[in-house]
Amino acid sequence: MYQPLADRIRPQTLDEVVGQRHLLGENGLLRRIIDSGQIPNMIFYGASGIGKTTVASIIARQTSRKLYNLNATTASISDIKSIVDELNTFLAPNGALIYLDEIQYFNKKQQQSLLEFIEDGRITLIASTTENPYFYIYNAILSRCTVFEFVPIPASEMERAVQRAFQIACENRSIVLEPDVTSIIVQSCGGDVRKAINAVELLVNSTHEGENISAQAAGQVAQRSNMRYDRDGDSHYDILSAFQKSIRGSDPDAGLHYLARLLEAGDMISAARRMLVIASEDIGLAYPQCAAIVKACVDSAFQLGLPEARIPLAQAVILMATAPKSNSAICAIDAALADIRKNGPGDIPDSLKDCHYGGAKNLGHGQSYLYSHDYPNHWVKQQFLPDVFADRQYYEYGPNKTEQAARNYWEKIKGTTPEHRKS
Repeated sequence: MYQPLADRIRPQTLDEVVGQRHLLGENGLLRRIIDSGQIPNMIFYGASGIGKTTVASIIARQTSRKLYNLNATTASISDIKSIVDELNTFLAPNGALIYLDEIQYFNKKQQQSLLEFIEDGRITLIASTTENPYFYIYNAILSRCTVFEFVPIPASEMERAVQRAFQIACENRSIVLEPDVTSIIVQSCGGDVRKAINAVELLVNSTHEGENISAQAAGQVAQRSNMRYDRDGDSHYDILSAFQKSIRGSDPDAGLHYLARLLEAGDMISAARRMLVIASEDIGLAYPQCAAIVKACVDSAFQLGLPEARIPLAQAVILMATAPKSNSAICAIDAALADIRKNGPGDIPDSLKDCHYGGAKNLGHGQSYLYSHDYPNHWVKQQFLPDVFADRQYYEYGPNKTEQAARNYWEKIKGTTPEHRKS
């Protein structure tokens, strides 16, 4: 019977697991928990192919529990109930450990139904998810589970795993690896051990006795497989977050790196939208013209299309990363929004209300309004905010040259008491 190479070489002990040293190393918390034999309900969070299922299998083996593998895309609560019915029988004498893969596909009712089984300890649940559990798993389950994040496998450990896979797959066969084959697979599989081992198996099975496995063949098998990207998943938002934080942190090289990742994944729209946000949120009033320049670069990119679109987008990224920064605009509007949500809108002063209709004068609307352009420097002191907010100051001038120049100008203007122009 055919057995995939990934299953044939699956680790049997924690020491054989590739990667996850932060969890499974000598002082790793998860390792200490497993060694204690007292296994809590847990959630394993991380990308595919980095050891979540393998670790669950090792836990079951070390604690002498029967392991039930379920996938939330096809399983139901009735499957859980069937497992519970086997407890305390010869089928599961030491209790059951349920490994529920992709738990995010269980709806709220299904997740809540798990509570009755994990509350009293009849089963131990290890749920896994490729999505952020704090977004996709309901609090009732989260509060009863310990979350462990599994990370992509480092290249150094991936290389050992790939070499071992080739050694086992080529056993009793006369096949030679050309230089760089291993490194190509390691670099192309994005920290996914399963994907790397599958690539090894495909290469070996497609190579005749006495032939070499070439770097070109390795590249064909692994082409573009290193792009972990899902427009609806965590990687999408993680890349966009890193993209904006890099530009905000004035690092043009990091900004270009994350732009390249977005473009390589074919997601120019998300990159462009985030750049328009950055221009106003992070550069803002320190360089007001930046928003117009970035908009022009984005428009040019969509008119050009890829691959040429990369040029104006890169220009905008470099400009924003090296520009002076100010977040005074977003701080000001957020402060105003928070005030309104807390205190309500307040009544608009009568002097500011519309007076361009019959009867407005009788209501006193607009009668005491002072037309700013009738005064020196086009300014006259009057109240614009509702009475309840009359003393509020949402906008604070940033320390950059542009905003300080505006501050000095208005302090000079508002420091005088203008008189109404004589008609």
